[in-house]
Amino acid sequence: QLLPIAAEQLQWMPYVNPKLHMPMIKFIYWSIRQLDTDIQHGTMRSTMRRLGEDIFKGIVSKGSPDSSSEQSTESKSKSAAFFKSSCMPLRFLSTLIVLKTLTQVDYLAQAFDSLRVDLKTNEGKALFLEYRCVPVVLSHLKVSSRGLLSSALDGFLEMTMESGSSQPFLEACSNESFFRTCSVLLQSSKLDIPVLEKLCVILQKLSRIKSNKMMFELFALHQMLQELRRTINPDHTFLCINLNSILLNLELLKNNSLASSLST
Repeated sequence: QLLPIAAEQLQWMPYVNPKLHMPMIKFIYWSIRQLDTDIQHGTMRSTMRRLGEDIFKGIVSKGSPDSSSEQSTESKSKSAAFFKSSCMPLRFLSTLIVLKTLTQVDYLAQAFDSLRVDLKTNEGKALFLEYRCVPVVLSHLKVSSRGLLSSALDGFLEMTMESGSSQPFLEACSNESFFRTCSVLLQSSKLDIPVLEKLCVILQKLSRIKSNKMMFELFALHQMLQELRRTINPDHTFLCINLNSILLNLELLKNNSLASSLST
């Protein structure tokens, strides 16, 4: 019930102190996270789309809210930027809202580009953890949208880079939802090699966590990876190395077998 009101309040953001923009966007983000967008009725979907588009494009208004229409036309326009803000926390949250509310591929592609750039910084990685972003990005790991799939994996790859955020990120991925999604992806015959490489890098990092062995087995990932290793062209060296490393971590490949496969 509050989100339609929030959508209306966004229109007034050019007239309020910019310091109030962040609390407003934060409220919208956490409200959206509480909703299951798949079961909303038409009115709510429309509200979500409007929120996403306004946050993506920003709000531009002419004149002050108290001025007459004639005065308003002559007044200097005011604007409030969210997704295109120079303030990283505001831009980061706005990016997440775009990823949660919009379906247009061009908007989502720009959102993932922005996310990837921000995740190259320690501040961006910390924000990713603070706002519990794994489910937001995970929802875009679908074979049906290959371009976005690769972009979503790029975001996850940035989080696996050695930093103080990498281990908490991997722990946030160590759940049934994440492994189920990976299982669905690996069952597809439509994944190209670059996507497989990115996915296996992430799985290799996750396979280092001993408790995740159960997750690999629960969703039969270990069997899929064994079959992939058996059938993959050995010329795809990087992919083969990661597959071998995963299977070694899962105790499904002996060290001497690994050495033999790498030497061939």
